[in-house]
Amino acid sequence: MLPWKRVLRPVIALLLTAAIATLPAATTAQAATAAPSSGWNDYSCKPSAAHPRPVVLVHGTFGNSVDNWLGLAPYLMKRGYCVFSLDYGQLPGVPFFHGLGPIEKSAEQLDAFVDKVLAATGAAEADLVGHSQGGMMPRYYLRFLGGAAEVNALVGIAPDNHGTTLSGLTHLLPYFPGAEDLLSTATPALADQIAGSAFLTKLNAGGDTVPGVRYTVIATKYDQVVTPYRSQYLEGPDVRNVLLQDLCPVDFSEHLAIGLFDRIAFHEVANALDPARAKPTTCASVFS
Repeated sequence: MLPWKRVLRPVIALLLTAAIATLPAATTAQAATAAPSSGWNDYSCKPSAAHPRPVVLVHGTFGNSVDNWLGLAPYLMKRGYCVFSLDYGQLPGVPFFHGLGPIEKSAEQLDAFVDKVLAATGAAEADLVGHSQGGMMPRYYLRFLGGAAEVNALVGIAPDNHGTTLSGLTHLLPYFPGAEDLLSTATPALADQIAGSAFLTKLNAGGDTVPGVRYTVIATKYDQVVTPYRSQYLEGPDVRNVLLQDLCPVDFSEHLAIGLFDRIAFHEVANALDPARAKPTTCASVFS
């Protein structure tokens, strides 16, 4: 084995280990048996006058349509929303852990899913809420696949809008010939999310936003996966960037927790979905 290959393997392992830090807490067995209930992914649900748009939840890398939303989906359903979630970015032979395929293809899956939800609910537009990759990938759908005509708002929870350095680990890749090709072949979505990738360059060329869509980014300064955390923020009209610690200084949620069970973040999601009825988000929002 060539010397650089012996060094390369642990570098790739570190990158994958950092990415796997985003895995939901549920075990594979739990993912196999868990199922949405009480109206989640209920295609007979009709949006109310108070909440006229269905909410589509878009999981993150290594997530799926169930595990990523065991906290937020019931939270939104309790508040009267029709809530739906999809699986995307599946790789052959890899069950339960999705969001790994090429992001452009994943955006096509989101496009088809939103069409399905709109047809079932009779709504003209949907609202999207995504965690990590799920907060960034929809921007491709909005910009390149006609999604701006079907979406009112995109709420990103710790989204990697401008890529990530994984706390500096990605800076090591150029020193190992073939490393980026190996990552692209094994897990295309991980390569697409590296800061400076061809995918992100195309996505962000010409600006972060498209007309007609409201954008909210909810970030945590303790994010150890999407780094630096300010790279999550968007620029443009109809954008609101929110730092969780500005709402509650003692909230120490990191990349995984902010999407899975942080009720302060959930409260701000609800505000973003219904700004006309928004209530201030504080540390006390954990009890709301």
